[in-house]
Order: sequence, then structure tokens, then C-alpha cells
Amino acid sequence: NGDHWSHQVPALAEKLHVIVIDSRGQGRSTRTKAAPSYDMMATDTLAVLDHLDIKQAAIVGWSDGGEIALKLGVHHPDRITKLFIFGANYDAKGSKPRAGKSFPTFDAYGAKCRADYKRLSKTPKQFDALVQWLLPIWRNPMGFTKDQLKSIKAPTIVADGDHDEIIVLSQIEEMAKLIPNARLEVFADTSHFALWQDPASFNKVVVDFLTAP
Repeated sequence: NGDHWSHQVPALAEKLHVIVIDSRGQGRSTRTKAAPSYDMMATDTLAVLDHLDIKQAAIVGWSDGGEIALKLGVHHPDRITKLFIFGANYDAKGSKPRAGKSFPTFDAYGAKCRADYKRLSKTPKQFDALVQWLLPIWRNPMGFTKDQLKSIKAPTIVADGDHDEIIVLSQIEEMAKLIPNARLEVFADTSHFALWQDPASFNKVVVDFLTAP
């Protein structure tokens, strides 16, 4: 949900017009019967921009949001000025094995998401149903081809924490090479949650990138 960006919005809003979106089914957004996909969520993002009469925007996406950002960069290049993609891979080979593993950060994150959902959602008792609804796109995200990544025209930063629990860093490095106008940014001593673990460093990189000519 948009509240995840609470450390970033004040820094961004000093220099930019900031729109924070709750993805479908999450936070304040309602869940639909239709099966979710990142394409659907990308279309939702465009619908928000259309509603606000915004022709172009820079997109900052984390994890699922990074997948949505990539979808927009590939399929709607005319709407995108810049992309900042954090903690998102481009196919299943970029995911670390999780079977039988437990990550304290993700356990804490899951508890936070459940509490946030109870606080924000119009269906506060349906968090488990939401997770089941989202599982298919987490397990089979459909990914991107290398040619699709090479087609992205927007200036891009591909970023991650240096010890992300679930993302293979070498694929992040590869993405930065495949996207023509991309550069790599790795945040030291952080994981999949660098935007919370080191907001000062994270914010500086994002703000400097988005405000550069």
C-alpha cells in the first residue's frame, strides 16, 4: 500500500508532484473477482494518470511495483519519462529458492501488511483471501524477455539491496545492462527493504535521479 512509501514521499514532494497508488486489492484499493496480473495493475496505474489528466510520469516501483513499472516501460513508453525499479527481477531465474527458508524481515513484513490491511481496507478481515488471490502472480509472474527489456526507452535505474532475501543480484546487474539507458544502484548493508532500512541513501538516489535534466 502507499503508506509503505512514508519515508520517501516527504523527500520527493519537496521537488516533485507525487502520486502514491495502492495496487488493486491492497491498502485502500478493492479486490476484484478477475484474476490479478501485472498487466492489469499497469493498466490501473494508467487509469489513475488518465483520471488526473497526467500525460506522462516517472514511475518508482518496488518489488511488485517494479514489475508494474517494467510493464509500463515496455508497453506504454509514450507515458513514461523515467523508471526507478527496486527489488524486481525479470524472470523466474532471478528469484532465490524459498522452500523451507524463513526470513525474519519477511515475517515482520507479513505482520505489518496484515495490520495495514486491517487498518486501511474496506474488507479488513479478508487479508488471507487477498494473499491467495495474489499467489498466482507471485508464483508465475510471466516475466519479460531480454528483447523486451532492450526495448525500454526511458532513462532507468535498476536497484536492489546488496543482500536481498529473494532476488538474485546478478540478474539485477544483467537488467541494468539490457535496458539501454539504465544504470545499476546497489544499496550497501540493506535487503529487499532498503527503502526502510536506509531511507536517507535511498531517497537521495531517487530524488537526484528524478530531478536530473
